[in-house]
Amino acid sequence: MKKPRYSTWLLRVLLGGLLTLPAMAEEDTKPVMITAELKSFSMAHNGETVTVMRNQDRSNRIIELYQPTYRGKIQPMHPFAPHAVTTIGALEMIGFMQQLESGDEGLLIIDSRTRDWARRGTLAGSINIAFTEFKDEERALEIMEEWFDVLNTGLSLDFSNAKTLVLFCNGIWCGQSPATIRTLLRMGYPAAKIHYFRGGMQNWQSLGLTVVSP
Repeated sequence: MKKPRYSTWLLRVLLGGLLTLPAMAEEDTKPVMITAELKSFSMAHNGETVTVMRNQDRSNRIIELYQPTYRGKIQPMHPFAPHAVTTIGALEMIGFMQQLESGDEGLLIIDSRTRDWARRGTLAGSINIAFTEFKDEERALEIMEEWFDVLNTGLSLDFSNAKTLVLFCNGIWCGQSPATIRTLLRMGYPAAKIHYFRGGMQNWQSLGLTVVSP
């Protein structure tokens, strides 16, 4: 069999490259999706409507704040055993955000980080209650009564109307939301009403999802 002449081979290579250009251009213009069906959704935050979506700039990279790898200790997937606290991922967190936006008054999304962390950016719809607030039992009781709909009879705590809580902090290496959750469990908060977003802000930022000012 005769070998193709070099000029013929080069022509084929060039034509092949040209044929792939439209496909590449189409790929570059496709929206960056959350799921195959969901590009964005709206959330209320501090009296404003925020569109939550992944960053559409294909050159976007995770911010410097979350690039260091030396921080913290890696949290187990289920760090609260034997308590059945549910560990969730980013999609489940988005589901809770949409549930909150739909008007679910029995749900709170809590940024458990200290204020210096939270002011650098948080999740739309969340409230910042730092884990340090729970170090004092009296203050913890105040928060549970004011925010979590826990009834303090003076003799015991009634959790029958307690809100479902979704807590997050910086990432799987961060112990701030686990510290809050352990305190709540110790005080009798139902594990079934606590959800732990283990990936936290680092996971959220690595996906290019919208971050808001607290």
